[in-house]
Amino acid sequence: MRRSVRSMATALALGFAVYFAARAVWWIQQPSAPLLMVAGVALYLATVLTAVLTESASSVRMPLWAAVLALAAGAAVPSLASVSLEPLMRGAPFATWYIGATGLLAVVCIVRRRPLFGWAILVVLIVSACAYMGVGSAFTLGLVGSITWVIVAQLLVLFWDRAVRDTEKLADIQRAVSAWHATQMVRQRERRVRAQTALAVAGPVLSRTVATHGELTEEERLQARLAEGTLRDELRGASLLNDAVRAAIREARRRGTTVTVFDEGGLEGIDEERRAEIRDELAAVVADAHSNRLIIRAGRHDELAVTVVGRAAGGAHDDDAVDLWHEIRREADDAAAEKR
Repeated sequence: MRRSVRSMATALALGFAVYFAARAVWWIQQPSAPLLMVAGVALYLATVLTAVLTESASSVRMPLWAAVLALAAGAAVPSLASVSLEPLMRGAPFATWYIGATGLLAVVCIVRRRPLFGWAILVVLIVSACAYMGVGSAFTLGLVGSITWVIVAQLLVLFWDRAVRDTEKLADIQRAVSAWHATQMVRQRERRVRAQTALAVAGPVLSRTVATHGELTEEERLQARLAEGTLRDELRGASLLNDAVRAAIREARRRGTTVTVFDEGGLEGIDEERRAEIRDELAAVVADAHSNRLIIRAGRHDELAVTVVGRAAGGAHDDDAVDLWHEIRREADDAAAEKR
């Protein structure tokens, strides 16, 4: 869109520039110094081509040196065109070409985001035209049109920039809304998965409990405790779990180990590949553990993702009873855990 608008504006600017240059050389009376007139036309065309076609690496803004050249040409062209003619000829239709031409140069500077240079060119044009033609003649023969062009160009640039900013802000809002919607969809999917898991785990046990009026066998009571622990794990540490971790925790509980899982956001900011490696390492640690109590905690830490602590029987308040300490780091190159 921007490229097409810029191409159209470039074509219009070059078309008007050629028109004003043609008016300048289509004189009906011989200038007293034709070479000055030709020099003014050549300088004008070269400056317009430079101002319009010079690219900027970062934006549509005109390079500073091109803007300075435009200002110099805006001061020189009116003088060259006027000095080349006798005073009585300076009001002729072909002699006033520089008024529209210099106004166009000011418009180009404004459109190319050099408004100070554009307004400076307009001020120089007003002073030059009034000096060579008189105030009344200058405003009658085209100066009002050039001033109007510059004002309209400045307003259009301001409105265009505001529209671009509003469009970018709207695009940012739309992206934020899309991201929020996607997050909500993921959370809904997670809630459905957890609900299905809860039904799959607890459903048979609850059905059996209702059917037997609470009279369960030892194996059924074990299954009920396993189901309860599994549901707690899903609620407290779902991000730490995969099939291998769930199986390892279930087998540890079957051996009589009390397993507690806490997820406090330890895996946040870690890519999915590394998360899978962390879960696999956690499953291996739990499978090899022989402690009476296991505490699995994923806390917010700059270096550690998961900490596994194992305690021996009767060591709830005794630090010496810790028989397992395993740390899983966030970074893959430091993922080898340290046992103490």
